[in-house]
Amino acid sequence: MKLVWSPETAAKALLDTVKSCKGLDGSSVAELIAAMAGGWNAKLIVETWSQGDVATTSIGLSIASVHTCGRHVCIVPDEVSKTEYSRVLRTAGMSPEVIVGVPEEVVKGMVIDFLVVDGQKNNFGRVVMAAKFGGRGAVVVCKNAAARDVRLRSLFDGGSRRIVRSVFLPVGDGVDVAHVAAGEGGGSGSGSDKVKKSRWIRRVDIRSGEEFLFRK
Repeated sequence: MKLVWSPETAAKALLDTVKSCKGLDGSSVAELIAAMAGGWNAKLIVETWSQGDVATTSIGLSIASVHTCGRHVCIVPDEVSKTEYSRVLRTAGMSPEVIVGVPEEVVKGMVIDFLVVDGQKNNFGRVVMAAKFGGRGAVVVCKNAAARDVRLRSLFDGGSRRIVRSVFLPVGDGVDVAHVAAGEGGGSGSGSDKVKKSRWIRRVDIRSGEEFLFRK
């Protein structure tokens, strides 16, 4: 069984997010991502967040999870971030599940339908590569993607799960979207359930000159 698009659920998630995020910073990105999470009927929506980040997208994801009858889980690095995140979401009338930990470790224990990462964070690639996706396939979204020249599709090169389509959308500071193919059982973003020799992949951000090494 694959992820199936539902325009009705997408519309409901979009409209409710528009109402809740009116006038907030990053509302256009939140509306887009909420519509995608709702439209693909995601049962486990996972995002990463840290102190000082804008929480508008989080509001949209919480709204989407209500319409899909799914879970919305946010992974934060420390208790300070958890406190701030919970306070902001409670003010908006939301109460998502919050887990404190290293994102690239926490995602290994989940089977994710919809994953949202932030291109402004240095660990976004490691989180995607460590994530496990279900047999129905998955959608991976990188917001603030214009901050990096590394695209989601490149993180799956040579892995056990392939990308069936991807697109870069000029919304906000760029939204990179990748659709992971349906497969048998849960598989990691770019690794394999079989034992194999690991290797390192080198990516260079052309804008900043930063070098990223990903272990596969």
